[in-house]
Amino acid sequence: MVPAPLGAQTLPQRSAPRHVMAVPPDLHQQYLQACQNLSQPENHFVARMLQEADKSDNSGWAKGITLKIAGNNRLVPVQRVTDEDVQVLASVLCSAVFVTGLDLKYNMLTDVGVKHVAAFLQGTQCLIAIASVLTQNKAVKAINLNRPLLYSQEEHTTVHIALMLRNNSSLVELHLCKHEMKSFGVERLCEALYENCSLRYLDLSCNKITRDDVKFLGELLKQNQTLEILDLNSNRIEDDGAIYLSEALALYNRTLKALSVVSNNISGKGLVALSQSMKINMELSYIYIWGNNLDEAACVAFSELIQAGRLKPNCTDVEPYEVDGHAHLAELSHGLKKHYYWTPSYGQGKNAAANASLAIVAVSEYF
Repeated sequence: MVPAPLGAQTLPQRSAPRHVMAVPPDLHQQYLQACQNLSQPENHFVARMLQEADKSDNSGWAKGITLKIAGNNRLVPVQRVTDEDVQVLASVLCSAVFVTGLDLKYNMLTDVGVKHVAAFLQGTQCLIAIASVLTQNKAVKAINLNRPLLYSQEEHTTVHIALMLRNNSSLVELHLCKHEMKSFGVERLCEALYENCSLRYLDLSCNKITRDDVKFLGELLKQNQTLEILDLNSNRIEDDGAIYLSEALALYNRTLKALSVVSNNISGKGLVALSQSMKINMELSYIYIWGNNLDEAACVAFSELIQAGRLKPNCTDVEPYEVDGHAHLAELSHGLKKHYYWTPSYGQGKNAAANASLAIVAVSEYF
């Protein structure tokens, strides 16, 4: 029985070289050498497809090319790809940054072959390499490392990013969304940020940060004099975590301008504490709280902030209203990055309320 075919794969997002390559990449020759190194026989169909890729013009390399090695090709003789062929092919493609797509459907792959593909797709070494480069880089001001394909729970990549932050003096904006970050990673990042004097915008959204982990961030905020935006959207800091942050913001920090704690399982106790900190700390101007347990205590606290003018309507994602004498909050389409992944088909795409981070710490200001 033939195993189910493996469909087309989108390879990790690797930027194609910006310069025009002076010589062909010669994937075919690299493939033949890899076959020899791994003591595997040549697959003539794979070799032919790589030869055709080598003939692509320079514009193809610059934009990125897709290798079509589907086993149902009717235009050329097909020798279907096996697990061993994929192992050789992966070793070639690891350094071929201009290859951005791979079509392997209708071949003879089993679980073994899929493991070779999975190992090739994981992003751990790429992140470590990026972090190493940024240690000495003086030009990059902002970088988005969101949603890496990680196959380890050891947080190795976070450790390397933290090491980078100790030495980097130019990075202004860093996005680490969906890194599966937990206590160990948060602690390493905070240790590094005590020594960093450039980072203004830290995005830790959609991780596994808990109330205990926020203690490290709270202690950091007591001393940090550069962070202006902290995005903790979609973690689980709960009331205790919100209280840790509120204490740091009320008594120590006078630098942070925007805080997002959207969807963090916070109830009235924690939200009231944050609202109280805003009455003391006049620098904290933007706060986003939707997706938490907005009980009556929380609704009253934020209604009072907004009605008193301390919290501007375009600086938060909630709007107060009253029903039968009870305060409630409705959601507003405001946030740090509403149009982060898309822009509207009409109207203003860079609305300051919808994209508060652009108004607070535009990276261009630091070029």
